[in-house]
Amino acid sequence: MGWTMTLKDDFGVIAWAGGTGNYLSFFVLWSLLLIHVRTDIVFHMDHQFTWKTGQWGHCMGEDCGSGGVQSRTVWCVHTEGWTTHHSHCNHMDKPESRRHCFKVCNWHQDLFEWELSPWEGCVLVPFFSNELKLRTAECITAQHGIQRRKVQCMRTSNRTTVTSRICDFFSQRPPVEQACLIPCPQDCVVSDFTSWSGCSRTCGAGLQHRTRHVLTMPMYGGASCPNLTETRTCSGSVGCPSGEDEYQYSLKVGAWSECRLPHHKDTLINGRTTVDFSSNKENNTVMLHRHASHYRQDHHTHRHHQKYPMSWELEVGYQTRQVRCTRSDGKNTMLSLCAKYNSPVTYQACVMPRDCYTSDWLSWSPCSKTCRSTDLSPGYRLRSRVLTQIPLSGGKQCPILEEKEACNIIGDLLPNCPRYEWRATDWDECLVSPLLSRLDRRRANITRLCGGGVQTRKTYCVQVPDDSTPHHRKEVSRPVTARLCGGQEAPVAIKNCSIPCQHRCLLSRWSPWGSCVHDNCKDPEGKKGFIQRRREVLWASSSPLDVCPHLVESIPCEEPACYLWQVQQGKCTPNKSSCGPGTVVQSAKCINAEGEDVPMTYCTEDPPLTQVPCEVACPADCVVSVWSSWSLCSHSCASKTAEGRQSRTRTVLALPGKGGKECPGAPALEEWRVCNDHPCLVFYWEVSTWGPCIHDTVDLNRTYFRNSTATCALGAQIRKVSCMKMNGGSVVSKRCPDSARPETIRPCVLPCVKDCIVTPFSEWTACPSTCMPENATSATQSRHRTIIQRSANGGQECPDTLYEERECESLAACPIYRWRTHKWHACTLVPNSVQRSLSQTAESCGNGLETRGLSCVGENDEAANLTECLRWAGPLPAQIRACRVACKDDCTLTAWSKFSECIGCGSFQSRKRSLTGRSKKKVQCLDEALYPLEEKEACPCEEYLSQPFGNWSDCILREPSTPGLLHSWMSQQEVKECGQGLRYRAVACVDQQGRLVEPTLCTDTGYMVEVCHIPCPLDCKLSDWSAWSACSSSCGGGLKVRSKWLREKAFNGGRPCPKLDLKNQAQVNEALPCHSECNKYEWRIEPWSICTINTVGDSPSCGEGVQSRKIRCVKKGKSGEVSTVEDSQCDQEEMPPRAQVCFLACHNDCVLSPWESWSNCLPQQCERGSERNRSRQILRLPAVGSAACPEMIQSESCSLNTTCFTYQYQVSEWSTCRLSENAICGGGARQRLLDCVRSDGQIADLQKCEQLGLVMDWKLVENCVVDCPVSCVLSDWSPWGECSHTCGNQGQSVRTRRILQDAHEEGRPCPNQLIQTKPCPISPCYMWLLSDWSPCTIEGADCGEGFRRRNLSCVIHKGNWTESPPVPVAEEFCGDKLKKEIQQDVAQPCFVPCQGDCHLAEWSSWSSCQLTCVEGRSFESTGRQSRSRAVIIQVPENQDTCPQQVFQTQPCKGGQCYSYQWRTGGWSNNERAVWCQRSDGVIVTGGCFPQKRPSMIRHCHPPCAKPFSHCTSSGVCRCEKGYTEVMTTHGFLDYCTRTPGVDTNLKADVKTNSGRLKPSQGRDRLTEWTLRPVGPDGRVKLWVYAVTAVGFILILFIIAFSFLVCKSGKIAKTTPPPQKPLTLAYDGDIDM
Repeated sequence: MGWTMTLKDDFGVIAWAGGTGNYLSFFVLWSLLLIHVRTDIVFHMDHQFTWKTGQWGHCMGEDCGSGGVQSRTVWCVHTEGWTTHHSHCNHMDKPESRRHCFKVCNWHQDLFEWELSPWEGCVLVPFFSNELKLRTAECITAQHGIQRRKVQCMRTSNRTTVTSRICDFFSQRPPVEQACLIPCPQDCVVSDFTSWSGCSRTCGAGLQHRTRHVLTMPMYGGASCPNLTETRTCSGSVGCPSGEDEYQYSLKVGAWSECRLPHHKDTLINGRTTVDFSSNKENNTVMLHRHASHYRQDHHTHRHHQKYPMSWELEVGYQTRQVRCTRSDGKNTMLSLCAKYNSPVTYQACVMPRDCYTSDWLSWSPCSKTCRSTDLSPGYRLRSRVLTQIPLSGGKQCPILEEKEACNIIGDLLPNCPRYEWRATDWDECLVSPLLSRLDRRRANITRLCGGGVQTRKTYCVQVPDDSTPHHRKEVSRPVTARLCGGQEAPVAIKNCSIPCQHRCLLSRWSPWGSCVHDNCKDPEGKKGFIQRRREVLWASSSPLDVCPHLVESIPCEEPACYLWQVQQGKCTPNKSSCGPGTVVQSAKCINAEGEDVPMTYCTEDPPLTQVPCEVACPADCVVSVWSSWSLCSHSCASKTAEGRQSRTRTVLALPGKGGKECPGAPALEEWRVCNDHPCLVFYWEVSTWGPCIHDTVDLNRTYFRNSTATCALGAQIRKVSCMKMNGGSVVSKRCPDSARPETIRPCVLPCVKDCIVTPFSEWTACPSTCMPENATSATQSRHRTIIQRSANGGQECPDTLYEERECESLAACPIYRWRTHKWHACTLVPNSVQRSLSQTAESCGNGLETRGLSCVGENDEAANLTECLRWAGPLPAQIRACRVACKDDCTLTAWSKFSECIGCGSFQSRKRSLTGRSKKKVQCLDEALYPLEEKEACPCEEYLSQPFGNWSDCILREPSTPGLLHSWMSQQEVKECGQGLRYRAVACVDQQGRLVEPTLCTDTGYMVEVCHIPCPLDCKLSDWSAWSACSSSCGGGLKVRSKWLREKAFNGGRPCPKLDLKNQAQVNEALPCHSECNKYEWRIEPWSICTINTVGDSPSCGEGVQSRKIRCVKKGKSGEVSTVEDSQCDQEEMPPRAQVCFLACHNDCVLSPWESWSNCLPQQCERGSERNRSRQILRLPAVGSAACPEMIQSESCSLNTTCFTYQYQVSEWSTCRLSENAICGGGARQRLLDCVRSDGQIADLQKCEQLGLVMDWKLVENCVVDCPVSCVLSDWSPWGECSHTCGNQGQSVRTRRILQDAHEEGRPCPNQLIQTKPCPISPCYMWLLSDWSPCTIEGADCGEGFRRRNLSCVIHKGNWTESPPVPVAEEFCGDKLKKEIQQDVAQPCFVPCQGDCHLAEWSSWSSCQLTCVEGRSFESTGRQSRSRAVIIQVPENQDTCPQQVFQTQPCKGGQCYSYQWRTGGWSNNERAVWCQRSDGVIVTGGCFPQKRPSMIRHCHPPCAKPFSHCTSSGVCRCEKGYTEVMTTHGFLDYCTRTPGVDTNLKADVKTNSGRLKPSQGRDRLTEWTLRPVGPDGRVKLWVYAVTAVGFILILFIIAFSFLVCKSGKIAKTTPPPQKPLTLAYDGDIDM
């Protein structure tokens, strides 16, 4: 329901209208008004007691509406004012204390609001008393003031004013006053006086003056400006000749009267300017006394003005002026006293004033603010009107033709302003080729590149939908021009990316071959098994499809066994005696293939016997050693031609005795067996790469996606798994262990289907809003859209059309109008009656004016409004020209002849005329300066000269045929940065007079163009890779290195070289890990031969002997085979002995087994005094009576690096980051090798450290990244900008580009040139040049009213005034001169003072801009500057008629703060100069605080009253020359005494100086005696001689005493200590 409220006034009734709410609204307003009814209503009674009431309270109630109640206080008062009981008042007249009311609802307050006007200016708080108080203290910062504003209650619906009592109910009335601060008073500040002018008279008494000008006008109650002029009398250098008139006379003219039309005879006197011979009190100007004349008023009243005239006609009238003769004292005299002058013109023809007329205002333009922004600034709208008549001859000037006003100030109802932000498309595919140098790009296979690359995207600006309007969350915004997002930072348009390379794995070494085991030990089947070896993945690249090589190799074998019995035998125990047959107890445990203990139930075969038979040799038996370990297998596998064999041996330790058991034969001492009898067939599982993700037809386990959110469908990937034979093809699957079979299927996420997403088309570009000139080509408009996301995986394809162009709707051709000039009217003169009355001549001749009419016609010569020609037809033709009607005394000439023909460029054409009649004999007519008889002018010339100007532009490369995106920039990088281009140089086209003309008259484009070349960048060139170096370690892990060297440095911004070494050579190294076999060559030994004993005769063959063995140096093969090499290849120090002493026990001796191996010294106990042991066993007991068996156990201490060794892991250096062969950067891996090192530095097998349980926490492989050599990426060049100057030779066109990606690592650096400039064609600059004001000119008179003028001329220049001054040209080049003159003031009235006139001087220059400051800081942005006109007095008699001095102040910008300070000069005769100086050094009057002015004269205090004393410049009393001061104890002068021997002409006052007893005469005499060596008589006093004698004796005594002391010291010294040469240090010598 809408409400309308109308309020009459504060006491009227407020009516509400709004449907059914009329009664409700009436009660609301009625309740509001009744609340504020006066509270002191008194009802009188018959006696002296009356009722008195308070104000009604607020309307109270639970709900708003008519159910409210309000109350007030009622009490009984006496007429004297005291309160009494209610019973004293008449209860019949008691006012009611409660009444029903309408409680106002909260929503009612939305109908009204307080409107506040801006605060008014701050004014000083007035004094509480009327007495004037002087400023006795300096204002420090500011003064207290007050400022006010208007507060009124407004209706919000129509912004009308209502009573304030309504708004008072809703909210508290805002304050209407507030305190403020006004800056301290600023006095008027004026400059220093100029020098005195010359004397006004060259003889006799005169005046001279000096002036000063205003710098700062008074503000905030400061002191007014003083008089700007000082005058003093002067006298000429010579006296005035006797009889010369004391007055001087000047011919003075008045101002021209208004132009009037000739009329009836009785109007000739009306309006005439008459002479006033009285004293002129106002600047001695001409007074125009007009009688009642209604002609001009009638003329303007009855003249009909057409709103849109079809033609213009001018009227010629006349005007007059007054001439008089003035005396130097300001009095007017008879004209005969000025008769020596020719009488000036007192009348002239003129054009009647024509006022400016305009059309009605056109409609307001739409408001510039169409939306609600955050800055709360209002919008504006414009309206305009056109000229319908141009003013002439001082007519009414044109009003403003355009108005601008604010609109949509609050803008609450407007929609929010659009916001713009950058958006970006999806990233393009990743490319590696942009990272390659030009040479590498030729060599590389682009399709196989991988690793680090770059990808780009396109950025565009969009309009963000308004948050307040509903829109879809995924709405794609329409693109707009990029300049709307200019204030924001664009998103990144290029980034690093990576293309997966071929899968690469770093693998460990193969483990040793295991034993023959079942494929599945948990469920063994059949009698076939596999021998396997394994390796691990140390590092693998991240590739979703590729896999690492096989990790398990298998060899089929027979008789597999997952679990075996391990038997341990005890000592052989004879059954009956100490030798002979016996039994051995053996224990067995079940172990797996890895040698680990397992439950005995795992071994399926029967356990071995717990007791096995054995035999202990008797004393006469042959003793044979136990079997040695089996030798290494001769072959790793069995083939058709060879099989693996290994052997073991035993030796005879004691020969049998008589009756003893014989030794076995030689064949029984060696056993052979077949080993590695499995065929040489190695099998492994080979897998293909994972196939693409396809729809899953098998119900897979989805645990892979259980913890992730899949946005696309699930599928499966399949790969092929085949059993492969080493160095062969695929075989049946059963040849490979099924337990090691890889997976063939895995879950995956199907590629998402992506439809192409494009932005909507942008808005059509704007078409021209103005009309089209004739023969102009039709304009076009375009729109575009951008691909945000390209289609993928079967999505909808992108549209083909991304750019559309169309012709603009046909615009109306610009209308064609032209001026039509009418014939010139006859020359119009001043009417004869006027001429006769003013010049007493009857001849109708002289100067006049000719006029002609103007009309406007269209294209077909139809009449049109003049406003159309003012808009479309160009400059206005002249309507007025001067003319002359020859008088009888004028010089007569023939008409000008035609111009002669031109010969060519550079020639002149002329025309002539001649005198006629009696003019040929008149002297004045023969003056060719006044009456020229021949005119010459230059012939037109169409030959032009081209002159190169300025420097050549940058070399500009040709643009590509199509605008490229970022990826096309990369593909054409070299094309855009180097090669052949063009450079431009502007050409100035000048005519024969050296004036600039259009450049197309000399060249087609206005340029000189020549081919240029930008050298292409040369990248740094390196050599090819060198051969790999040897491994850095001869044993164990190390590094091998290869290098590249610098071949050619980079030039012209090519890719830089890597970091240089100390020799300034670029070196690129690549290091890979390598491993050198430590036991590559080893000694291979064969079993010892039989111990040979040299026996003599029948001696028993026992005891010591010799045995030998074969030793050879072998080289290990990869598969275990060995080959014999020269012995020098093996370590000679570790060469085993080829022969040794052996011992065969005799038949009765004790026989022992060979020593077992030494027990191991634990590494942790090598340095703790531990021991190691070895033992042997008794194989045959000695016979009875024979020697006992030797020791069975030997021990020795563990010695570090001799018998005991410690072990630790050791890693090699990291390799360089290894990439794929087809990658140049990106992710890779670096590797280092692990070794087990013995404490003596020998490399041990890794299993040794593993067996010791050493913790290996080294990381052998880790990921690494090689930074990509990203070259600088630039945006495309922007379009060429507009010329910086529209004409002249200073114009430059600029285009720019920006860096999208800085260069990184060895990428090509960014070029320095991000801005290119090109000169603009040099076209002439035409402009109207306004000259300076001419001096005030008065025609034919000495002084009076005149005019000063300035000319408006059309000039041409080249844009740089200092180098090419402007040259005048024809006015048609600059446009309409008349319209320009309307805008410029080209003539001003002026006044030339006559001799003796008291007048105003010319305006002073504007002072510097000054700000109002507090403590050196300004609180305003606009300052003020002032100027003044001082009063010039020429004769004393005219001082009473002088005008007042004039001041002007105007605002200015760029002001500064000034401070003022008193400055003083040096003292001279107790006087000094004191002046006020501004902070910029200018001496001023005013500005400094008067109470702080330093004194100019200095006085002694107390005054110098003593005879012969005077006050010095230091303010101290001193005696005159020839007298000496006698001072008191307080430092003051007591008296002056005459200095003896000094001749002076001054005589003392005997009466004053003698016979006076001084109170302190004795003290003064003592003081005089002690202070002055000369007595009053001029002689030296006696005490001076005494002091001199005593001093001389004292000096002699000191010298003698010193000599005696030094001499006695030298005699007492016996032997001097040796001297220390060249030292000054004190060493105890007494000489020191």
